[in-house]
Amino acid sequence: PNCSRQKHREALFTRIREVAVAIATGRAEVEEVDRLNVYWATMEARRRAVEALPIAAAHVLVDGKRRIADCRLAQTPVVGGDAYSASIAASSIIAKVTRDSLMMEYGRLYPEYGFQRHKGYGTADHMAALGRLGPLALHRRSYMPVWNASGLKQQLEFWAQSELGTAR
Repeated sequence: PNCSRQKHREALFTRIREVAVAIATGRAEVEEVDRLNVYWATMEARRRAVEALPIAAAHVLVDGKRRIADCRLAQTPVVGGDAYSASIAASSIIAKVTRDSLMMEYGRLYPEYGFQRHKGYGTADHMAALGRLGPLALHRRSYMPVWNASGLKQQLEFWAQSELGTAR
């Protein structure tokens, strides 16, 4: 079932690209997700996508309850937007297929991590690879499983114990 959904999404992606007046994607880098959190980094990526449109949009429909900060265009937030708006549903498909393609590329670059299977989601397979191999630069350090696998937690605990031990 997962494979057929993916194929359906990819077919829709192709069709959307054929018929859409304009498409642009925005991206938030790992450092931004770690600094801002995933929600606000996503909002920044949305702002970048709007700015990257090859034509000037008259109005932006935003999936969710918040407007995009620092976006001067008229906006309407729509909670559960992909159920109510074809434009929002199309943008969700574009975003998901684009992200999955990036994960497939990471899978080619780092096959031992299994990105082509788990697409970066926190599956048991992904957690096992993190534990076995440690995180890559593309892993978000603010995510607890990555933080734990990075060894930073253990270093901080060691330093804290060392400091407490020498403070006596």
